[in-house]
Amino acid sequence: MTDREIVEKLLARDERVTKEFFFVKCRPLIFGILKKVFDFEANYDELVASLYEYLMEKDGAKLRSFKFQCELIWWLRIVASHFFVAKRDEVIEKSSDETLYEGKDEDQSYEESTAADDLERLLELMPNKRYVNVIRRHILEGRSSEEMAQEMHVTIKYFYNIKKRAMAQLTRVALNDIKKYGK
Repeated sequence: MTDREIVEKLLARDERVTKEFFFVKCRPLIFGILKKVFDFEANYDELVASLYEYLMEKDGAKLRSFKFQCELIWWLRIVASHFFVAKRDEVIEKSSDETLYEGKDEDQSYEESTAADDLERLLELMPNKRYVNVIRRHILEGRSSEEMAQEMHVTIKYFYNIKKRAMAQLTRVALNDIKKYGK
């Protein structure tokens, strides 16, 4: 498949070509970049998903900027390197460690029970179980950010990134749920 065909398929959001390109053909290249950029274990799938989102923003504007003056993989090497360095250096505002959910008590009303049940159902719908773990242990159980980062073997800054993505995924799942079942 030529570079032009790959770009066309990526822009058309062809799932098979996208997986083949990012998770087979470019895997060694991206792993090499991640190893150089991050001084801690970085989650390949999460970072590639972020890179893909970046390339596809505004109807694939970044990907459309590729002018076929070099090989696609060399262009991606430069774009991905810049993207991951920016991700690493991204300043993520520290959010509150306050617990949003204290657990059930015996006088819990029907509405509170239903809300807890709804939250559990939404967590079960989330595809990334690592994100579910972050929401459960950090937000629901009240574990500190530092404790979670240490437990996950990541830096505190990277933990905030994971937490941000977890909350974004929970929000998407909840919005899809609203569309499906109504308010």
